[in-house]
Amino acid sequence: MIDQELNIWTLHMDGFPPLTGCAPCSMYSVLLEHHQIPDPFDRDNEDRVRELSRRDCAFTTEFAVTQADLKHEHVVLHFDGLDTLADVYLNEYLLGSADNMHRSWEFDVRTLLREGKNTLRVAFHSPLNEMERRQKAHYIQGDVNSSNGIAHLRKAYCMSGWDWAPTLSDMGFFRPVRLLMWNGARITDLLIRQQHTTDCVALCASLTLSEPTDGTAELEIIAPDGHMQRVPFVNGVAESNIDHPQLWWPNGLGDHPLYTVRVLLHQQGEEERCEKRIGLRTLTVSRAKDEYGEEFCFVVNGVRFFAMGADYIPEDSILARLNRSRTETLIRSCADAHFNSLRVWGGAFYPHDWFFDLCDEYGLVVWQDFMFACANVWMNDAFAANVREEAVENVRRLRHHASLGLLCGNNEMELFVADGWGGKAHEDEIKADYLKLYETLLPEICAEYAPDVFYWPASPSSGGHFDHPNDENRGDVHYWGAWHGSIPFESYRQYYFRFCSEFGFESFPNMKTIESFARPEDMNPFSWVMEKHQKCKGGNTKILTYLADKYLYPDSFAHLVYASQLLQADAIRYGVEHFRRYRGRCMGAIYWQLNDCWPVASWASVDYFGRWKALHYAAKRFFAPVLLSAHEDGNRVVMNVSNEQRVPFSGEVRLTLRQADFTVITEKRIPVCAAAMSALDVDDTDYTAALNGRERSCYLDYALLDAAGARVSGGTLLFTRPKYFCFADPQLTAQISGGDGRFTITVSADCYARAVDVDFAQTDLRLSDNFFDIPSAVPVVITAETADRSVTAEQLRRELEMQSTWSIAVPEK
Repeated sequence: MIDQELNIWTLHMDGFPPLTGCAPCSMYSVLLEHHQIPDPFDRDNEDRVRELSRRDCAFTTEFAVTQADLKHEHVVLHFDGLDTLADVYLNEYLLGSADNMHRSWEFDVRTLLREGKNTLRVAFHSPLNEMERRQKAHYIQGDVNSSNGIAHLRKAYCMSGWDWAPTLSDMGFFRPVRLLMWNGARITDLLIRQQHTTDCVALCASLTLSEPTDGTAELEIIAPDGHMQRVPFVNGVAESNIDHPQLWWPNGLGDHPLYTVRVLLHQQGEEERCEKRIGLRTLTVSRAKDEYGEEFCFVVNGVRFFAMGADYIPEDSILARLNRSRTETLIRSCADAHFNSLRVWGGAFYPHDWFFDLCDEYGLVVWQDFMFACANVWMNDAFAANVREEAVENVRRLRHHASLGLLCGNNEMELFVADGWGGKAHEDEIKADYLKLYETLLPEICAEYAPDVFYWPASPSSGGHFDHPNDENRGDVHYWGAWHGSIPFESYRQYYFRFCSEFGFESFPNMKTIESFARPEDMNPFSWVMEKHQKCKGGNTKILTYLADKYLYPDSFAHLVYASQLLQADAIRYGVEHFRRYRGRCMGAIYWQLNDCWPVASWASVDYFGRWKALHYAAKRFFAPVLLSAHEDGNRVVMNVSNEQRVPFSGEVRLTLRQADFTVITEKRIPVCAAAMSALDVDDTDYTAALNGRERSCYLDYALLDAAGARVSGGTLLFTRPKYFCFADPQLTAQISGGDGRFTITVSADCYARAVDVDFAQTDLRLSDNFFDIPSAVPVVITAETADRSVTAEQLRRELEMQSTWSIAVPEK
């Protein structure tokens, strides 16, 4: 097969000259590249450019075809990412129209091509105008944060606005455009199934071709060590046993070896290949009945594991700017913070192949929503047929990935429909359409095309059919009492969810990120610009309201940003540590959200530029495979060890009650032996007597050491709110050594320092730890990495900026 990418395109749009771009490209990406519009992420420029998506536009390209090309039996034009309403013309002949960005579009062009130059024109129609037109004709309830009528188009809902996203309804190509030419049959599908027995995996590969062929096909199976097996296809099926298989495990539970499975189709003297990488594993969800109700947990290779991760959204509002390298940086951030799972939220788009390739490589189990979120559906015949094509194509594309753990029908719509969302007048038809899509069509498609992947109708759900979605004792839960409900985050401890797949808390991003879109005069949480970069209604007010309960009022905007991140980290840590303490009853903590699609105040733990907030560093601690956590009730503290490893853990807990000047009041050492995949309370102490009324000036320094004496987990606990604690200036100092992109930073304090933030005025580095406590006179040593090998230790010493909780109310110099 000849696969020719059509890369160079010209944008034609009223009010602008013709502008060239390289696919993937879009209306916004090309206008930005040619400096025809201001950056929509800067200040309030979103307001200035959002209306451009009400104009139609077109992209054109020219390409040459030879006489030899025209002799192929089949020639098709293939679009992998056509966004969204488009008419496709070849040499001014209308090939057809597209109306779904979530599926590919293919047109037979063999008889329409000319030898020599050919012209391709793709005319795009305004998505906002069409959504509004259809909404007037037939009203469908959609998310209040998005543009009117989002449910009418199979376009990423969040592109039309969300409570963390700008309204930039783009048009263009977010994946390649290709001209495909071949003779004879074409490989159209490959289904690989695994049957696991003791020390052996039987592979069965089923091959589907576009038409009958006299050719032959064979299957190559290449192990991680390069060993190859080769077996022929007989009647479209090839089978082989893999002895002593190298099993794929999620991050923290084992290695993630991948096997290459390759089909070689030989016909008419030519060879066509189809290649996939797979992991040998079993992976499903258990819903076994138990004393609390019904468990909901991932089971890999027969092992129940606690899912730890976050909800993933698009990495950019302009999809044409996405690439594998950028995604790998984010996925690596997840693995480095001990994630073993990610949930792909259903209001965006099905991620690129490289996202799943990376999750395979780094060992992240993916909960994949179908692309429906916070909007009802109207299941007319055209919509149903369109969605069927979308679902079948994406299930076929994704099902072989070792990382794919669950396919979910939608985000929050079972809960909303059960609550009467959309109005009483149409309740019956809304429910009927819901059941047709999420409990009939999609599960049937999954059963046929991905029979080994667990299907779940909605998130949250207790199993479907409006049977108490969001039930604490069954299925998965979204908990928003903390944050949206303005309830203190201590409320997490009132619940014993089986699997919490959404819960979150906002903060501002790093100051360098804020400086990318704001000017000095904007540095106020209630300024015009800062509120333009806060899409959650009243979000900045919520941050300050919650902040008032925990921290002193910040004396500067920079200290407010820092304090907001501490608050966010405190909130999510509080929830996750509670959930992990009750491991077995709760088996998943997936917080909202992992990342941002533009620089914004949000629930993300990694901001738009990939900078880790305090929450992500906290996640590295509270998602640690072996976690020591402190659960306080007044002056009584229960210590818990959660061991999410497949081997037992033996070590020692050290509990030291200290005064702020590091003076030891009491000390205790407790031998610990925690079974594999378990949670265990190891100490229960009331410190009232030892504190003797000094709750505002003493803290608990706790640490978990392994058998060799190395610290594996720990932290500090206050017996009062941080705003009431008598912090003193810790006189932070740091020594920096190293070079060639790798540095060691040793931080010391003269007294207790909480949540020490190490940052640099200009340079971005990936730190091994940050927002850490210094509980004793022993310095804290961290490492730092940067891809810029020219950075020196002296440069970092000049740029170094440090702060701690003590700094919040202290005037900046």
